[in-house]
Amino acid sequence: QVQLVESGGGSVQAGGSLRLSCKAPRFITSTFNNGPMGWYRQAPGNQRDLVAQIFNGGRADYADSVKGRFTISRDNSRKTIYLQMNNLKPEDTAVYYCHHEKTMTWGQGTQVTVSS
Repeated sequence: QVQLVESGGGSVQAGGSLRLSCKAPRFITSTFNNGPMGWYRQAPGNQRDLVAQIFNGGRADYADSVKGRFTISRDNSRKTIYLQMNNLKPEDTAVYYCHHEKTMTWGQGTQVTVSS
């Protein structure tokens, strides 16, 4: 059963923007709200790295490589998190995954490709 569903990936030119969404239709609301959510990415041949993380109170942390360009947000009532990605660079090309940290649940991933 698919627990987390990402969408919003695609192909853009450098400098463009994308907004990723991650929905948790099968989570009960209390479970979804219980703990931080994260966006990770994995490029071919690389490990999966944390991009951004958001906690219940709204505090967010970012990888240095995306600070000032990416914004993570969450809507607990919709059981959804978002990743707004601006000023995209070719090095942002990867498969992006959302992760529910408390239950260690991963989504299936969405491809982001940035061309120069």
